[in-house]
Amino acid sequence: MKQLIIGLMAGAVMATPALSDIKIGMITTLSGGGASLGVDMRDGFEHAIKERGGTLGGVTIDLTVVDDARKVENAKQAATRMIKQDDVDILTGIIWSNLTMAVVPGITRADKIYLSMNSGPSALAGKQCNKNFFNVAWQNDNLHEAGGQYVTDQKIKKVAILAPNYPGGKDALNGFKRYYKGDIVAEIYTKLGQTDYAAELANIRAAGPDAVYFFLPGGMGINFVKQYDQAGLKENVALYGPAFSFDEGILKAVGEAALGVYNTSQYTHDLDNEANRKFVASFQEAYGRKPSLYVSQGYEAALALDAAIAAVGGDVSDKDALRKALREVKFDSVRGKFAFASNQFPIQDIYVRQVVRDGDGFTNKTIAKVFTDHSNAFVGDCKL
Repeated sequence: MKQLIIGLMAGAVMATPALSDIKIGMITTLSGGGASLGVDMRDGFEHAIKERGGTLGGVTIDLTVVDDARKVENAKQAATRMIKQDDVDILTGIIWSNLTMAVVPGITRADKIYLSMNSGPSALAGKQCNKNFFNVAWQNDNLHEAGGQYVTDQKIKKVAILAPNYPGGKDALNGFKRYYKGDIVAEIYTKLGQTDYAAELANIRAAGPDAVYFFLPGGMGINFVKQYDQAGLKENVALYGPAFSFDEGILKAVGEAALGVYNTSQYTHDLDNEANRKFVASFQEAYGRKPSLYVSQGYEAALALDAAIAAVGGDVSDKDALRKALREVKFDSVRGKFAFASNQFPIQDIYVRQVVRDGDGFTNKTIAKVFTDHSNAFVGDCKL
């Protein structure tokens, strides 16, 4: 476990001297499969706090970061400790939907606010929505809905789709199918954490699609894209996916096999707005790399908390006031604009990007906007 107490910089002044530090617990994946995602989100979150002299909303932040190693029991134990022993005010950080579904209901029942900077299961957007659950990133289906729309716009008639067999994977393919208007010739579910896709690639070849749409985050996607290219499929069967397998850090591992692939995202480092230009420059200076999608999600989770904490005068003990401030939060978003829908998931623009050469490496270039002010399919099922 890593505990980080980010103190005030010289000359910084707290909003109210009598206020206690705000305790935030981050449970995320920092080792094993998907560790790079957790590292990026942690770095983005911490970067925003450091920019504000160790504060959010003018109050010093006491941040505890725990590695769940992508294991449900680790995440549950960390959450229990943070709630019962550490008495944290706010929790955040879980990447994977199966961990979210196992851990977050207990957090919200304990009347702790959970602000997701990644996982957004459909169950928590609809009938199981909760006043204490907010998501600053996306509802799981969103980027895949944009994928379905973009592939339709390209007039591709036959598609094979593939994802891991867990809540996030099922949401992904359901989102794609919601907007894709052609024929699904194969729907394939893999094991979570799988690394060898020989059987799946054989099934794809046999199905004869015009394109493949896949969702395999982290190391799963690295392996799949490389094997897809090695199998010779990329030459004749176009590959599409969400940003999760084509983000900045991941492209370093995938390399040439990702070149030219189109992927959907609510964020890219080249979005042309002042807040993003400042963010990219400051993050690159501090960390020596371009901010990824996951960095931006961690960063904006902190921005949302910064604005909400300031709105309640730094006093987070009044949960009703803090929830209201979060629901109505306004900040200069690096993605251009941000607002919560009534089920406390984002309303936002979603783009398509293409992997291009960047000197000796690869990066993403924003190509077009797929959706404007896009919400999610489950708002009507949520009774908040």
